[in-house]
Amino acid sequence: MSGPLRYCGRDFSQADLEVISDLIAVHPTRQAIADAVCEALEWYRPDGRKKDMSARVALLRMDRDGLITLPKPLHRNGNGRITRYAEPFAELPLAFVGSLQALGPIELVIANTKAAKLRWRSLIASYHYLGYNTFAGAQMRYLIESSSGTIGAIGFAASAWSCAPRDNYIGWDKATRETRLHLVVGNARFLILPQVRVANLASYILSRVARRLPSDWQLAYGYQPVLLETFVESARFTGASYRAANWLHVGQTKGRGKLDRYNQYALPVKDVYLYPLHRDYRRILASPE
Repeated sequence: MSGPLRYCGRDFSQADLEVISDLIAVHPTRQAIADAVCEALEWYRPDGRKKDMSARVALLRMDRDGLITLPKPLHRNGNGRITRYAEPFAELPLAFVGSLQALGPIELVIANTKAAKLRWRSLIASYHYLGYNTFAGAQMRYLIESSSGTIGAIGFAASAWSCAPRDNYIGWDKATRETRLHLVVGNARFLILPQVRVANLASYILSRVARRLPSDWQLAYGYQPVLLETFVESARFTGASYRAANWLHVGQTKGRGKLDRYNQYALPVKDVYLYPLHRDYRRILASPE
């Protein structure tokens, strides 16, 4: 290995891989290995808890890349019950065309029960163009409920490790970004069911969730993010809902994957939008301490 390898926002040296291999030899389960890796490599969240989910994802990717060999899982992966893409329901659960006022009160419900998580995954797999996949690291998912039923879903997860338009806008250098990146949260999925056609609904939901998210994140992870980010595929969407909700357009991606070192793998160009959650977000993010 010529240099460190990066998984889930962390560099792993050859010495780190040797430590991981030693831990695999003495721990019987993948969960136990992930816990031990967090302790051995001092991989913790800002609130002091282990980054066990990130560790599990990183270990799985290392296993797939042939760097380590994990033990067989004790149970079938629960995520396998829902593939990335699924056929939409035979009968749409709700049909509503009208105004925000006619739709009535909207509630953001955290998907933190087994039933709610399954519902969230099903909706995203069936109706979102990106489909469903697991989020690494800290995350928050909401079902969007109305008196007429579920009208959508929205999810937040770890921000992009590197994004030139965002980093330049904040004024980040590499070292500061690495210490402050957890304060930026990515809007990874946003879905309004296709049969729900309500003017201004998307921007209304974005405004509501931006007010709600910091306190929910505080309860879950012990700190509040100060900035939201999202990536809008420019050939597919206009980004009008984000702009209407006062998100800031700060540039476009270059159409390359984060692991594409040789410009071989083209990806859709995406507009980069940011939404401040704190009035002093740029000072907080640019501070090295």
